[in-house]
Amino acid sequence: MAGAVEAKLAELGLALPDVVPPLASYQPAVRSGVYVYTSGQLPMVDGKLAVTGKVGAEVTPDEARELAKTCALNALAAVKSVAGDLDRIARVVKVVGFVASAADFTGQPGVINGASELLGAVLGDKGVHARSAVGVAVLPLDAPVEVEVQVELVDA
Repeated sequence: MAGAVEAKLAELGLALPDVVPPLASYQPAVRSGVYVYTSGQLPMVDGKLAVTGKVGAEVTPDEARELAKTCALNALAAVKSVAGDLDRIARVVKVVGFVASAADFTGQPGVINGASELLGAVLGDKGVHARSAVGVAVLPLDAPVEVEVQVELVDA
């Protein structure tokens, strides 16, 4: 049965996807004590990247912002895979976003706002977090965006 967080996702017209299988030798998420750390989540939908390329060149900032939302949704799926229930999230502690950027693109924070805003919309005050938004030359599979999330769970 879906809890309050998944009900909020449904209210927003979203559904929790299946966990994206690892592309290499790692786990999508691991738990250590009351914390869950996700691996970097790409904007995969049904096992594929819908868009590839650099933000500010082949990918617009608005497209990338939407892709960051997809990354955050994939991160929530990864959290659920080890926490069992998204209602156990006490808070999102940290978000790190990577943006494959054209040489002159400096709008990384705006792109990663897509992930931050999704987490806030779904989790309310529990979704408010510290964050880094970093421009990089290239990401796996030529993805435009990658997001990792750290959450604290209620100890239960």
